[in-house]
Amino acid sequence: MTDSLESSVIARNVRTVLDRIRQAALRVGRQPDSVRLVAVTKSVSSDHIRPAIEAGVKILGENRLQEAIPKMAAIGPGDEVRWHFIGRLQRRKVKAVVGKFQLIHSVDSVELAVEINRRAEEAGLIQEVLLEVNIAGESSKGGFAPGELPEALAAVEALPNLSVKGLMVVPPLTTDPERTRPHFRAVRDLARSLVGRGLGRIGMEELSMGMSHDYEVAVEEGATLVRVGTAIFGARHA
Repeated sequence: MTDSLESSVIARNVRTVLDRIRQAALRVGRQPDSVRLVAVTKSVSSDHIRPAIEAGVKILGENRLQEAIPKMAAIGPGDEVRWHFIGRLQRRKVKAVVGKFQLIHSVDSVELAVEINRRAEEAGLIQEVLLEVNIAGESSKGGFAPGELPEALAAVEALPNLSVKGLMVVPPLTTDPERTRPHFRAVRDLARSLVGRGLGRIGMEELSMGMSHDYEVAVEEGATLVRVGTAIFGARHA
């Protein structure tokens, strides 16, 4: 496939995903602009990211810091693009992540939140984050168990350089999107119940859930951020 043809395919894929997000939102009476697309650029070159931006992508999601830094430099700064960190974040790498990404999706422990707050304070900024929820209690995944969240939120609320915007979830892997629906619904209901308890300065306006195979179901269940890679850029081998 030539570069020009591949670029046109990527652009077409972006338009398709954006349209499906719109249709999914309308099916459940939501405003389409209440959902934002995060294009996952893991193992995707800068040359292939550019046509996605030109087609309407405004948020880029990276799993790996070492991949993100050269891409940020190649694409350059601009108000039209935001970077989100969506991968597992080790505490020793927090300093390099804070301030470079508008939103960190994957805060999975109070200890990590404390370190992000410390580095944000050193940098003189407020770092926006989401708390990762292990909604199905999978031992292979990080994240807070639903029952741990009230105590965790109380601890995180005391961190002045951290701004919690909501929750993120990666449900159990399945090829049937409908099997993820109960997990998405559970996260939505969890967020609502937390709001009902009173959260102080903690926000619950963002729900990051849904990927290439199930983002439409996620939108129907309340997602505000969907993380889509393969449906835009094709299969990757990392």
